[in-house]
Amino acid sequence: MTAVFSPSHNQSTLAFQTNAQRILALQFPHLPTDRIARKKWGLSWRSHGRPEAAPIVCCSRLNNTMRLTALDEVAESLNLRKHMGVAEARAFYPKLDVIEDDPAANQRFLEAIADWCDRYTPLVALDGMDGLFLDITGCAHLFGGETSLLKDILARLFQMGIDARGAISSSPGLSWAISRFGQGGIIEHGKTEQALAPLPIAALRLEEETIGGLNKMGLKYVGDLLTAPRAPLARRFGETLLLRLDQALGADEEPISPRLPIASLSVERRLIEPIEAKDDILAVADQIAVSLKPSLEARGVGGRVFELVLFRVDGKVFRISAGTAQPLREPKRIAALFAERLQAIHDDFDAGYGFEILRLNVLRHEDFVTEQGDFEYRQQKDASLAAFVDRVSARLGPDCLQTFQLRESHVPERAVITAPAIDHLSGPMIREGHPPPARNERPVRLLCKPEPMDAFAIEVPDGAPASFHWRRMQHRVLKSEGPERLAMEWWLDGSDAEDRDYFRIEDDQGRRFWIYRQGHYERDAAQNWYMHGVIA
Repeated sequence: MTAVFSPSHNQSTLAFQTNAQRILALQFPHLPTDRIARKKWGLSWRSHGRPEAAPIVCCSRLNNTMRLTALDEVAESLNLRKHMGVAEARAFYPKLDVIEDDPAANQRFLEAIADWCDRYTPLVALDGMDGLFLDITGCAHLFGGETSLLKDILARLFQMGIDARGAISSSPGLSWAISRFGQGGIIEHGKTEQALAPLPIAALRLEEETIGGLNKMGLKYVGDLLTAPRAPLARRFGETLLLRLDQALGADEEPISPRLPIASLSVERRLIEPIEAKDDILAVADQIAVSLKPSLEARGVGGRVFELVLFRVDGKVFRISAGTAQPLREPKRIAALFAERLQAIHDDFDAGYGFEILRLNVLRHEDFVTEQGDFEYRQQKDASLAAFVDRVSARLGPDCLQTFQLRESHVPERAVITAPAIDHLSGPMIREGHPPPARNERPVRLLCKPEPMDAFAIEVPDGAPASFHWRRMQHRVLKSEGPERLAMEWWLDGSDAEDRDYFRIEDDQGRRFWIYRQGHYERDAAQNWYMHGVIA
């Protein structure tokens, strides 16, 4: 099955859209211990049943004491609790499997789950250290409706050994509250207050101090706030309380920020049988690139940065990106880019049991200008050069090929810079109507940094040196041209930057150099000479 997506900035648009926002909130109550259990007993340990083993708990140092920070279901059933001392917990249950917590590994695990959720919608946002937000607006029908989508995602996570709770509603705040403090499920439009009322105040994502103050006043449930006067609450607890309440009710919009950039165009293929071989992957990539071409042509653009997303059957996701020197539409060349990338990452590429979904994203595009070729085949030569740059950059990295770019500066070391060819091959080196900043009199080789040298000058104040010592060699000057005075750029170098007097000189061996003097005889006590380039 092939699907073409065209996401906008605030909706997860696949082929169809609806105006009503729908947010799926996922919470992973045992994320750290699930990560450890998957390593101990395999990815499908929940489906096969938990083996007879000691309860798993995680600990870390809090206030100079080792305390519990995460517990699995068995440990919770033993009435252990978070922030309990490890020594106290071992006193009750000596066989506890205590493992030091690793927040960085937990974060990577959560991000991997977020990558996996990208199969449902490209708009996936992290929610703290144990949750995700998915904007499923307009795409639930592709999975048989919201009920089928929620059931599918929770069942798949369970099969991967991950305990998850989910809720779908019209606002992130309500979905968050229902997934963590309610029974989960789907909240239909018009039933927001009914779903919120029985939940505790903590379901509004408030600070502990605010929750304690509300409880002291007898306001323990959200329903108590719905009927309370708003003005006294705002004066007592601040505007944050009412903001969180309005966000949960959907009266105040709360956008979510996707963790990854949204592709302007996307084409995906869902496979009946997983594929493993690279040739098969490239063949499918070529097919979906063919499906992408009409959308690019309809917009009059070509892709500059493409991304191939491979969803492995066990949940792991590979993202392979490749750039182009010029806007590109041709499916064969797009597939060739990923052939080079797969070859470059050969050692890090593990197909496992195969990939079930392949998606091709256009992360960046530009206007596609079609030009008629001439009799000298200049257009074909440009295309061949761009194809060469694309393939080499895909294999060796975008910085492997450099091109020179002119800049509007008369300071020699700033007039020309190097830049990746893949980013600047299609653009003009200088703007029309502006002369090039580099002149023909400049040397063929310019030193990266001017090198100081010792010089002996007879004709002062404007004469070239009669001899100079540079790089352990003495040179006697026979001919010279100059001086050419260049003023420094005060807006970059400051008002105290000294001008430079440049000379083109030739020594007694016929070697030509480009040198300059900094400092003036008539006003400066000392003058410094520098070698800046070699003319021939």
